[in-house]
Amino acid sequence: MNRRLLLGFAALALLAVSAGCMGGMFGSGEFSDEQLSQDAEYDWDTSTDVTINVTSDEYRIVYDLSNRSEIRTFQRAALGEEDPVEVSAVQFRYPNGTVVTADRLDVEKQDSRTVIRTPSDDGKLAYSAPHRGKTFTMPAPVEGSYEVILPRGMRVGTFLLSQVRPGDYVTDQRDGRVHITWTDMTADTVTVRYYLERDRTIFLAVIVGAVFVGLFGLAYYRLQIRRLEREREELGLNVDTGDDEFDKGPPPGMR
Repeated sequence: MNRRLLLGFAALALLAVSAGCMGGMFGSGEFSDEQLSQDAEYDWDTSTDVTINVTSDEYRIVYDLSNRSEIRTFQRAALGEEDPVEVSAVQFRYPNGTVVTADRLDVEKQDSRTVIRTPSDDGKLAYSAPHRGKTFTMPAPVEGSYEVILPRGMRVGTFLLSQVRPGDYVTDQRDGRVHITWTDMTADTVTVRYYLERDRTIFLAVIVGAVFVGLFGLAYYRLQIRRLEREREELGLNVDTGDDEFDKGPPPGMR
């Protein structure tokens, strides 16, 4: 009876593993039409080759394509693995201003990549994707200039609180939002870790408090040392015998 139960559990485990493998090979490889055709408004009048508008819960990206009709992108998973990006509201704008939606584009998942093929190799591609936290990372599949627009109230530039890679960038603030610009992207990945403006005040307050506590502790320690020295002197424990007359030899008559 126990052997039959073991065989039954083994068969169920084998079926579960097989189902998982089949699902990884053939399942969840397509985006729904509803997801790809969601409504979104994009700023098509961008001045850089790639513009990423980051908000609190998503980012919207616009690629200015030139002799390119395919984009491959991915996102970092929790364990550092690469996963396809859950894109939505995919649109393409021709140079004459005509905008077409996802039904004119080919969007699919291939292994760890999201692949988007456009109907022309000249125009602008835009899509939206979810985003959480205060760190933004994405590959840089297109050469040229890049711009990342941070959420309102977010900042970079304070050591330990922020990081921007690659390092050859400039920042400016417009309408309360920080714009980070690279004139010529040389890295394979763009990473921006930012902070809320009030976080810097809290951080500086913590640093000042830690310094104050350290100075207070040092002063208290020195006062305690001086108090112990005075107590030793009062008890006669600090008698200096460095110039003791017997150190010069025995007194006269005893030599």
